[in-house]
Amino acid sequence: MRSEGRALASGRRELAEAMPPALRREVRLLGTLLGRVLVEAGGQDLLEDVERLRRATIAFREDPTQERLRAAEAVVAGFEPERAEAVARAFTIYFQLVNLAEERHRVRVLRERGRGTEEVPESLAAAVASLRRDPSWEARLLPELSVTPVLTAHPTEARRRAVTETLQRIQQLLAGLDDPRLTRSELRHLTRRLLEEITDLWRTEHLRRRRPSPLDEVRAVLAMFDQTIFRLVPLVYRQLDQALDPDGAGARAPCFPPFLRWGSWVGGDRDGNPSVTAEVTRATLAIQAEHVLRGLENAARRIGRSLTVSARTTPPTEELIRSLEEDEARFPQVGAALAERAPDQPYRRKLLLAAERLAATRTGAPGGYEGPEEFVRDLTLLQDALARAGAARLAYGELQHLRWQAETFGFHLASLEVRQHAAVHARALARLLHAAGLPPEAAADPRTLDRLAAEGWPTRPSPPGPEEAEVLETLRAMADLQSRYGVEACRRYVVSFTSSPADLVAVLALARLAVPAGSLRVDVVPLFESRDHLGACAETLEAAFSLPGMRGTLERAGRRLEVMLGYSDTTKEMGYLAANVALHRAQGQLARWARRHGVALTLFHGRGGALGRGGGPANRAIFGQAAGSVGGRFKVTEQGEVIFARYANLDIALRHLEQVTNAVLLASTPDHERAAAAAEERFGGLLQAMAEAAERAYRELVEAPGFPEFFARVTPIDEVERLQIGSRPARRAPGRDLRELRAIPWVFAWNQSRVNLSAWFGLGTGLATVSERPDGLERLREMYAEWPFFRSLVENAELSLLKADPHVARRYLAMGERPDLAARVEEEYRRTEAQVLAITGRDRLLADRPVIRLGVALRNPYVDALSLLQLRFLRELRLGRLPPEEAERAERLVLLTVNGVAAGLQDTG
Repeated sequence: MRSEGRALASGRRELAEAMPPALRREVRLLGTLLGRVLVEAGGQDLLEDVERLRRATIAFREDPTQERLRAAEAVVAGFEPERAEAVARAFTIYFQLVNLAEERHRVRVLRERGRGTEEVPESLAAAVASLRRDPSWEARLLPELSVTPVLTAHPTEARRRAVTETLQRIQQLLAGLDDPRLTRSELRHLTRRLLEEITDLWRTEHLRRRRPSPLDEVRAVLAMFDQTIFRLVPLVYRQLDQALDPDGAGARAPCFPPFLRWGSWVGGDRDGNPSVTAEVTRATLAIQAEHVLRGLENAARRIGRSLTVSARTTPPTEELIRSLEEDEARFPQVGAALAERAPDQPYRRKLLLAAERLAATRTGAPGGYEGPEEFVRDLTLLQDALARAGAARLAYGELQHLRWQAETFGFHLASLEVRQHAAVHARALARLLHAAGLPPEAAADPRTLDRLAAEGWPTRPSPPGPEEAEVLETLRAMADLQSRYGVEACRRYVVSFTSSPADLVAVLALARLAVPAGSLRVDVVPLFESRDHLGACAETLEAAFSLPGMRGTLERAGRRLEVMLGYSDTTKEMGYLAANVALHRAQGQLARWARRHGVALTLFHGRGGALGRGGGPANRAIFGQAAGSVGGRFKVTEQGEVIFARYANLDIALRHLEQVTNAVLLASTPDHERAAAAAEERFGGLLQAMAEAAERAYRELVEAPGFPEFFARVTPIDEVERLQIGSRPARRAPGRDLRELRAIPWVFAWNQSRVNLSAWFGLGTGLATVSERPDGLERLREMYAEWPFFRSLVENAELSLLKADPHVARRYLAMGERPDLAARVEEEYRRTEAQVLAITGRDRLLADRPVIRLGVALRNPYVDALSLLQLRFLRELRLGRLPPEEAERAERLVLLTVNGVAAGLQDTG
């Protein structure tokens, strides 16, 4: 992207020189290589056009005047459409390469910290060191510890899989540059390969031509399991084991039960996605089982080949010998061959035969395991025999890693969760009740539904219609999957927009009709995601579990219950501050309800990736939860581009899960819970008043006459909806009604227009209601210092304000031809920025986090270039005067810039 010898302007040079040297070298190398690829592909003129636009946007950033912004717009206006597309692709690829360099630098920093003598902050070792002040913490917390990431297919990953795979190859090549032993010849080879892959990236189509199918999404997510997550799990456990007992780690049984569990909505979430059917759900779990069984089999073979200890030095137990003989009878040919090659190595033979049993389980051949518990029993036999023979390090080393993987993933890999909207169940029930001779209005009567769930239906209804048939078939599919892969494979049923006890009992009544024998285990998970429903969440549970049948399900579950809180639609409905306060209050209500009833509650947080949908650092969010709502258990969705950002690299993934587990442990201590309760007691009323003022300001904007049309003109929402990035439609129903627009495209569109409205609007008004009182600002500063929830809320908004840009956003807002609405947005931005700076006591946003601030400042000129290209063609599309062919090209260019801006801001929806 950069021509050799070009000097940066002084301000830009200072920013660049503030970058860590290794990162600066890598960014410069990648920029130089991309420049060579541009010249090879489009000639020197293409590189010069890219440079002209880059210099113009840098000049604007150094002195953000209207004159300099118009100069940059003039450069964009001078491009022919074909050249504009090439320039947009160049900036997009530049960001993708820079993101790789920044990820690699994060890994370098993590590894450097790990080589130091001091405890790494927010690590498991740091958590254990802190917790040891309480001698009872291990017995109190470790048995209950549970961390469950749930991967979803929500469409926020804008890149094609072909692009991500090329970027992964580039990442691997870059890793080779860190080897100080490289010869000149090897360096030339690496450089040539990098040029080859960047050329491939340049010539690869960056826009999907069709929407991915649900099974495409399944395979994309499972690539993360194959690439990192399968290997990641034992590394996390080993970190905790090492922290608990550094000298004994690897030479004794672990000090804790496995606490990581993985869930998935990919192939199970049918809320608003007609492409996800019962057959898709069945196929999904078959694919998952194939992946995990192959992983376990390969690990068993690898460890088995190295387990060469002899029976003479390490005598096996009688139990192990009998088990080995049984396996040899199952696989006589393989058993005989192993006995001939390794006659005195019973441990090796046993584990290699276990691998044969895993292969048979995967293919359905005779001799396979009944379930993962049987495989774990075999591993336990091996461990016990080795430990008794004095080889404890062999028992609890790599063999323990394999056992942890088997205990965590089972034979299903991730628990597949079904989700459906409550309204679908209500419609299906009304028709089924009518067909069974019962009043359709009973679909809203929880007592009738509870009785049907417990006692069965009086008569079998006539053949159901398509919608109810699919609901019933989905429940039958769950029963089939449990029968084949075990109950844990698919037992949770999430009910979107839960509003009443009937919404919960409905699923159990439908399950009894679908599987009359009552063999299906269904854990119904209410999902509260609107203001009214969040406010009444505890009352809904109280009424639901007062019913005999629902009480019975709770008892059968060991008085354990999951409740999900939806962040995305809540924020879209209420605005940033009000939504966060409503969710926090709901956490407290649910925790108090669970404590009163002796229920072990797990709150399932439906956080999105973007700040406007509950995103942000997960560990800070955990510390900010309501008092008593963690209790050692944390479950959260990981969505779209967040999956790749957190799990594509093993070191980064390990750091992420360490930070999350660290926060779960420390947020579950009595001291933390007392401090959180005290802050809520002291500041809760003040915060509620701020939330009410913020919600009024937000609603006055989004409910103003003509706002939907304004939104459609000032953001690329129409184009975002046509991005082929997910199998689920962007709207629940066709039309312009904003209530039917999903939260993801709502946030995505505002981020693209450099407004980021969903992650801050209304906050300034809310804060001002307190700061303008006598001593009000001092009270806000106390809240910021003493209450992690409020501090996290302000810090996330601060980052979103920094990523927004009033200068460029003003160009988007002007397209709405509603100066009154545009002025309201700009005024609230200024108010929010001023209030945040007053609370933090700093003169600039995120002045205390120079690395993030530097990153945003360095990226801004390049994001500006893409935004100006996007604005040019959006204006032409909004005028509606382009011939069809030119309109199609303009839309394509807008979609390309959407990818680029998302990469530059590292934010989608």
